[in-house]
Amino acid sequence: MNAIDRTNDMPRRQFVALSGALGAGALLTGTGGSASAATGPDPVPGKPSCCPCPTDPNPPGGGQNPCPPTQMQSLCGLPSDTDPLWQDVQYCTRGIVPPSGQRPDCLKTTPNYVVLNGRPPSPHNYLLLPSCRITGIECPFLVSPNVANYWHEAWETGRSGGDVPVVFPNIGLGINSQSARYFHQLHIHMAGVRASTQRRLQALEAAGRVAPAPSQWRDTQYQAALTGADGTGDRTYRILRLDALTQNLFVLLNQNVVRPLGLDMAGQTLIVVPKMTAMGFDRSFYVLNSDSSLPSGTNTCDHLLVY
Repeated sequence: MNAIDRTNDMPRRQFVALSGALGAGALLTGTGGSASAATGPDPVPGKPSCCPCPTDPNPPGGGQNPCPPTQMQSLCGLPSDTDPLWQDVQYCTRGIVPPSGQRPDCLKTTPNYVVLNGRPPSPHNYLLLPSCRITGIECPFLVSPNVANYWHEAWETGRSGGDVPVVFPNIGLGINSQSARYFHQLHIHMAGVRASTQRRLQALEAAGRVAPAPSQWRDTQYQAALTGADGTGDRTYRILRLDALTQNLFVLLNQNVVRPLGLDMAGQTLIVVPKMTAMGFDRSFYVLNSDSSLPSGTNTCDHLLVY
């Protein structure tokens, strides 16, 4: 499991005590929600080696997408914020050492995002974080036209043959709601999913229980229970199939589920499971959403992902 966003499963007092004992950097690559380990155990065999982080004091350039404008910073975070994950991003993109002195393992650094280890470190537990200051799914900049397509980048990076491949038979990508995370820099988990989850999604599709278009995503006939990989039982998800990740998933969720149902983006979890067959990747994706408004709903991606 990932330690960062699993605050629902760890009493806050215990988490704070653990934070004090280990320091924020030691918890950065948490399960369920975020982060890269500022320092960690010896590299896992087969894990991509870390490339040097840039030391240019200027923000990354060369094709970088716009970041949230000043008027959104009260909702999306200030560049001067001290969130530990944001400090990790600044180390990877600008060479600024976090106050803790612990340097994260920058597995990949681009103008738009960085990839870090998750916790526990493994060849199937990574995090993709924007190089922009974006607190999380509630940031309204994520539904603007100019935001980078972080989901597509996570898939291209974590797929077999990607720069930081998730070494697992089935891959899952996920983001937690505002209440289900601890650190507040947007991060997409790049992890595994169980074979039973993949089979269940394909069976639901064959039974006509997967929405074929975003406009139908919120319909009750496309809500179904999936058994968690963490032994916590079934949770209910809204399930959509897409042929590509070229569209902004945050926009699709906001326009087709959140706003029509009168929900709040801050309370949503979002999970992507590439469809796999005996022949390999089927060039389509299952996109799952849930929140506490659903019967047996959840606001964390941790129940389905294998860290």
